Amino acid sequence: MNRCDVCGNSYDKAFTIEQQGRRGTFDSFECAIHAFAPSCDHCGCRIIGHGAESDGRMFCCAHCAQASGESGMVDRTGGERA
Repeated sequence: MNRCDVCGNSYDKAFTIEQQGRRGTFDSFECAIHAFAPSCDHCGCRIIGHGAESDGRMFCCAHCAQASGESGMVDRTGGERA
């Protein structure tokens, strides 16, 4: 059985993710997200979807981008321009 790189659990259904030269083995998507997903530069939450990027900074949504001084990003939910 493979061992999860995050929690150390041995699991017969563990899986491996490779991204830009990084590689990790995980027992759950939760652990994979903890290890691989970027964090929002404003609120710190893990970005599970595409997120928004500006000048090398990552945001989970246009609201967080706006709160960090970025402009021009639009949230799809409200259509308001950030």
